Amino acid sequence: MASIFTKIIRREIPAHIVAEDDAYLAFLDINPLMEGHTLVIPKKEVDYIFDLDDTTLTGLHVFSRKVASAIRQATGCKRVAVVVLGLEVPHAHVHLIPMNQMSDANFSNPKLKVSSDQLASMATRIRESM
Repeated sequence: MASIFTKIIRREIPAHIVAEDDAYLAFLDINPLMEGHTLVIPKKEVDYIFDLDDTTLTGLHVFSRKVASAIRQATGCKRVAVVVLGLEVPHAHVHLIPMNQMSDANFSNPKLKVSSDQLASMATRIRESM
């Protein structure tokens, strides 16, 4: 059975996509810690990030760096945290979280409540910064 992320790749489920190429996809987290919180995934469905082959793992980080640069520009944050965390979705992914202080990337924090319009606006800002 395809993961929810694979369904996003196939466009079976909508997402606020900020970047894409043949091998990777970046889209906004719908339950973000900070505005601009983005998930980056390989299009190849592999459950555990360290089970990715070397080329895919390296490519995921290179692609993430490009997205992180755009997030930083679009949000004005000091840094973008890179976090590998989560067991909910069996599809390798990284979280890119805009941060101005360490606590901004704390997954114990309450998630922001953002509308679809707010997500769409942020996705546009990040895409324009690419």
